[in-house]
Amino acid sequence: MLSDVMEDYLKAIYILQERDDPPVSTSEIAEYLDVTPPTVTSMVEKLDERGFVEREKYKGVELTDEGITVALEVLRHHRLLEAYLTEHLDYDWSEVHEEADVLEHHISEEFERRVAEALGNPTVDPHGDPIPDADLSPPADAEHTRLSAHDPGTLLEISRVSDRDEDELRYLKDANITPGTVVRIVDVAPFGMVTVAVSDGGRQSLPEEIADSIRVKRVETDAVSTEEVPEA
Repeated sequence: MLSDVMEDYLKAIYILQERDDPPVSTSEIAEYLDVTPPTVTSMVEKLDERGFVEREKYKGVELTDEGITVALEVLRHHRLLEAYLTEHLDYDWSEVHEEADVLEHHISEEFERRVAEALGNPTVDPHGDPIPDADLSPPADAEHTRLSAHDPGTLLEISRVSDRDEDELRYLKDANITPGTVVRIVDVAPFGMVTVAVSDGGRQSLPEEIADSIRVKRVETDAVSTEEVPEA
């Protein structure tokens, strides 16, 4: 049986692999989990011994098929719990990440099934992250790009936002920058600030690190209603 910490590591490695191609470096894992590199090295050795990761010296680690399955199960629990907490227990989307981090290790498969049914078997969580299905198949790769990668004038739909910073999530909600919202890039400053127009007529300037963490998909003007199209 895996410990909660081991499951956290496998989930983190999966997320980092999804964000950037493997192998994942020790320093990336340490930064993501806010632990020291020697701590990561020790845990990775244990996961390697148990067949959940493969290590490549001086390069990093990659999940094995068994490691991917465990990570997907934990992610399914986590993202279903986030959805349930927001939809049925009136949590704000900025509050659910830490709650789900604790609960994800301790729910039964029957509880998971009932939560999924109560929610109508959603495919994404409140932050737009894909929820693995009950068969634990990896979610299909969506053609999402970083908000910061687009030029002024581009019309985009918000697909995913990071769920790890409560203050950032509260700010994005107040700014109406949430999954499903259509925005238009207004300006990209030389020092990294990205300004977007939203459908309510407002404009928001986002630091580059926040714009980097937001995933979007390009949309055409004729694919959305007039009310949803922000002015440039």
